Amino acid sequence: MTTTCKLSKSGNDLFSDPTFYRSVVGALQYTTITRPEISFAVNKVCQFMANPLETHWTAVKRILRYLKGSLYQELQLRPAISGQPIPLRGLCDAD
Repeated sequence: MTTTCKLSKSGNDLFSDPTFYRSVVGALQYTTITRPEISFAVNKVCQFMANPLETHWTAVKRILRYLKGSLYQELQLRPAISGQPIPLRGLCDAD
């Protein structure tokens, strides 16, 4: 999310297919399990599921473009092998 993006519930530019909006945003909610850096942005667009506007859809598309550009940056959740130490690797994006 850009810091200049101010989403509001009022407006006259209603999104044409609210069901599609809800479907995409719902999928983004599951994505936050392995991509916690998008949690804030997804939470913001979730607040407008009842009455989405075109500006909200623009914000959702921005999140999707971010995900497309960072496909190979994720948390990988794997089962631990019993009896062996759990390997721990950490990455940090300091932007």
